Amino acid sequence: MYQLAYEKPKVTLLQESGLGVAEIAARTCYDSFENSENEAVKNAMQHLDIDAINSIADSDLLNNLAWVHHHHSIIEHATLSYLVQGTSRGVLQEHARHRLQAISVRSTRYTMSSVINAFVASLESKEAFPFFLEKLLELELFVIHDNDYLAIEIRSIFDKLMFQYERDGAFIISAVAKSSLPYLEAHKGNAQVLFEKLQRGKKKRNVGDKFKHIVSDNWKVDMVITFNIRSLKNYFDLRDSGAAWFQIRWLAEAMKEVTPIKYLRLIDKEYKNK
Repeated sequence: MYQLAYEKPKVTLLQESGLGVAEIAARTCYDSFENSENEAVKNAMQHLDIDAINSIADSDLLNNLAWVHHHHSIIEHATLSYLVQGTSRGVLQEHARHRLQAISVRSTRYTMSSVINAFVASLESKEAFPFFLEKLLELELFVIHDNDYLAIEIRSIFDKLMFQYERDGAFIISAVAKSSLPYLEAHKGNAQVLFEKLQRGKKKRNVGDKFKHIVSDNWKVDMVITFNIRSLKNYFDLRDSGAAWFQIRWLAEAMKEVTPIKYLRLIDKEYKNK
């Protein structure tokens, strides 16, 4: 894509609420439990079989409300949760605009120690940038898989950290946990061993606070997201579209691939009659 090799995100469905609660919600509005084709719903007011309700795969009422009356508030009672691995921070900026979701994202504040450890260790190498480049490529931090391009990206990160290091007398104190500081003297001149020791040592708390400025839109992001299917319909309408940015379209496509068809029947015309 655009002369660059990208890695597409991986999406796993973590949980689904089922359609039974949504039908019970709709039947409550109309007091029409006796009209349900699902026995668990028909008898819900006398006997609640939660397992049977949560296993309902289809509902005539929900189909009718969704496609004839466009009464979508009812389907907000159905939710799905996804694990997203390997999308980009650029996608995250657009994804977060969809407000009606729960979203938990891998934090750069707490999880960028390996990058900082690689830089600190590179200071003990005669060829600091090649060492840093090798370590960051091994970490597979980016959605782009073109090493020539990544050399440019990683060079920029290195130069920004070096700029900060040369101006900040407290750089090392900010970058390395107190318990790991003795490694710097013990392994002076040995970048590889120092890196390994720092990696195995205690992580500096909130290490990203001082260094988040190095993070670009190409940085990989993992997250867990939960949508009700009314909001999911809006997400797919906007993001699984030729008008959407290609990276977030890849995410929407991957989410749709793992979304059970019983939900897609209610929110996507392509699946309406399947």
